[in-house]
Amino acid sequence: MRVLIVGCGRVGSALAPRMTEDGHDVTVIDEDPEALARLPEDWPGRFLQGHGLDTSVLIDAGIEQADAAIIATDGDNTNIVIAQVAQKRFGVPCVVTRVLDPARAAFYASQGLQTVCATSSVIDTAFQAICANPGRAA
Repeated sequence: MRVLIVGCGRVGSALAPRMTEDGHDVTVIDEDPEALARLPEDWPGRFLQGHGLDTSVLIDAGIEQADAAIIATDGDNTNIVIAQVAQKRFGVPCVVTRVLDPARAAFYASQGLQTVCATSSVIDTAFQAICANPGRAA
């Protein structure tokens, strides 16, 4: 499977080696050329320096042949736009985007984008942990 990852921060740099270890052909895009240092030295994937909002960079990265795209830059708005471009313009079959704002994540999920919202996960986990705790004895 050909996988495109936009953003080589904590999420992208952790997913890229995991995806290649699983046998996928992975290309990572990040606007910071130093982001390559976040990947293992012997990582077999491809790294392109550029901005994921630039369609020529996406094309150079192989978005037209991608089976999946993971969009995980530091900005919700950027992620949402790139995800929509990947899904609607380039027809990538599986597009997953990280969105930190729970309201935005819910809205865009209702519009057909596959969103992952760590903020919602933390809220749910914290709520469940507190509710499961019987508290102090009186």
